[in-house]
Amino acid sequence: MFRRAFWFTTGAAAGVWATTKVQRKLRSLAPDALAVRAADKAVDTGHRLKEFALDVRAGMAQRESELNDALGLDAPPDGESAGLLPGRPPGHQLGPAQQPGRTRPYDRNEDH
Repeated sequence: MFRRAFWFTTGAAAGVWATTKVQRKLRSLAPDALAVRAADKAVDTGHRLKEFALDVRAGMAQRESELNDALGLDAPPDGESAGLLPGRPPGHQLGPAQQPGRTRPYDRNEDH
């Protein structure tokens, strides 16, 4: 009789444990739980990408300063970084189309 009671209790405990485990898994796979988990992962990924970008920028700035020191380029000549023309007075700046790195729009009158 004690054997039967033992196995009955063991079976009931195993059934309760399995039922609880299945219910937890079903709750974790519900659409609301999946949406919350996906949002948390997206936020975490965004934080990691931001940290990575900040690390890259810091490394770029450090490497740029190392290269400037190695090449002897401690500071740019006065006014060139602000779009000023070299040899011109400080009030004379380049126009938007003449800024370094900017291209001019196509002008048909130049061809004739």
